[in-house]
Amino acid sequence: MKELRQQIVASIGPASIKHEVLKAMIENGMDVARLNFSWGDLNTRMDTISIVRKMEQEFEKYIPFIIDLPGPRIQKEVGHTYDHTLVSAITEHDKEFIKFGVEHGVDYFAVSFVGSALDIFECRKVINELGGKQKIIAKIERKIALDNLEQIVMAADAVMVARGDLGNEIPLEQIPFVQENIIKIAKKLNKPVIVATQMLFSMIEHDEPTRAEVTDVDTAILQGADAVMLSDETTIGKYPIQAVGVMDRIITEAKKHMPEDAKLNLL
Repeated sequence: MKELRQQIVASIGPASIKHEVLKAMIENGMDVARLNFSWGDLNTRMDTISIVRKMEQEFEKYIPFIIDLPGPRIQKEVGHTYDHTLVSAITEHDKEFIKFGVEHGVDYFAVSFVGSALDIFECRKVINELGGKQKIIAKIERKIALDNLEQIVMAADAVMVARGDLGNEIPLEQIPFVQENIIKIAKKLNKPVIVATQMLFSMIEHDEPTRAEVTDVDTAILQGADAVMLSDETTIGKYPIQAVGVMDRIITEAKKHMPEDAKLNLL
């Protein structure tokens, strides 16, 4: 049996939807598959879920799926923002995607731009009305979410430190300390916590990470993260398989330096 360790969440996109690439990513250590519903079409999503489910039998390993809901995201010519007038983080499009996820047996919905525990309650209501039992990941990426952090973590089943959009809301130099605090609260409440965004960003173009990126991943793990996530590295990057392999090696090394009684809350 494989030793218990932090999980690798790999986002699936154009660079990784081919059968042989997905297979190699699982071989290299991918534990959880993320589908970003800000992009792509439903037929491709269905095919991806089907391919991975068939591979599970070959590897004798269950791969949980996360649907990352776009929420009130507004795409700009360069980058994106969100509707600051929003009343709820759950949009009508999100409700359609939740229905798709329930019908296709995904495991988690990640709620974007969460502001309070009410957003989590609304998502859970939609899931329940559809007869689903999926769990909810609260993405912490707004300043207001930091003000309501403990209530949000209590309401959710897991938490994601979504550093990309969070970095647009708070000064960049505060992110490491905010990340540490989110992890600390999640651990206190026994909720899995994922650290995400630009973890091995240079591997979009290069087959090796920078020293700073390795240190960043290691720091997140030593702070107590239960999972670390690859985004563009595996959706549009040139080296999705290598990125997963590098992440696995970093986790393996970091584990040697963790306290023996360190607790993991896995997805």
